[in-house]
Formats: sequence, C-alpha cells, structure tokens
Amino acid sequence: MAERIRGHSVSTVAARGWGGISNGKLLALAQTEFDVFVTVDRNLAFQQHLPSFNIAVILIAAKSNRITDLIPVVPALLASIPTAAAGQVVTVGP
Repeated sequence: MAERIRGHSVSTVAARGWGGISNGKLLALAQTEFDVFVTVDRNLAFQQHLPSFNIAVILIAAKSNRITDLIPVVPALLASIPTAAAGQVVTVGP
C-alpha cells in the first residue's frame, strides 16, 4: 500500500522495527518522525488521548485490512493528509 501513497514519505510499523509496541508508545515514537499516522485500528482513538500527541491520525475505515479493501480508500486518504491536524483523528473510507 505504501507505494500507492505518492508524494509522501511512508514507512510501516514493521519496517521501523516497532512491531509489538503499544499504541501510546507507538504514537510517541511516530510523532518524532512523522506528521501523520495512518491506521486501520478503530480502537486507537478511544484508547489514547490523541490531543496529547503531536501527530495527526488517519483511520482507514475499510471493510477489512486486505489490500483489495484498502486500495479504493487511497484517494480519500491522500485528500485528507494536507488538512489532518495533530492530536485529532480523521476517518476515511466507505
């Protein structure tokens, strides 16, 4: 999916070696390197106090996290990145 998000620096949790890190620590790490954190975890916004983080969260609300369900959401994801605000969640998807 990363190759479809053109015009932005994209990395995955796994590529960063951040697998297994809890959401709060994950957001703390991500905010030091990125402006936006993209996730399919619908519980993230409820589990974390997002205003305490200096990173915007974009939630992809697709049917599943299978690539065939995520690809149709890419245009909405790309459109939401410029206006995503730190400490807030933006939901994109069908």
